Amino acid sequence: MRLVVDLNRCQGYAQCAFLAPDVFAMHGDEALLYKPHADETQREQVMRAAAACPVQAILVEDDHGDAAVGGRGADR
Repeated sequence: MRLVVDLNRCQGYAQCAFLAPDVFAMHGDEALLYKPHADETQREQVMRAAAACPVQAILVEDDHGDAAVGGRGADR
């Protein structure tokens, strides 16, 4: 699964780092580090992290490029 985080939208709430610490980590108070290709065994944690993002900055795509959850669109 592929992850894309809109770092301009991200506000550093760190919900993702709390829910999926093997994929997301905060570097300092505001910088988010993440693995752009998460392992399928981490899918549940990643999906929860994306859903919990207060600003919907995390987009999760399956291996075919189809969006599974999250959003970067203007309507979110």
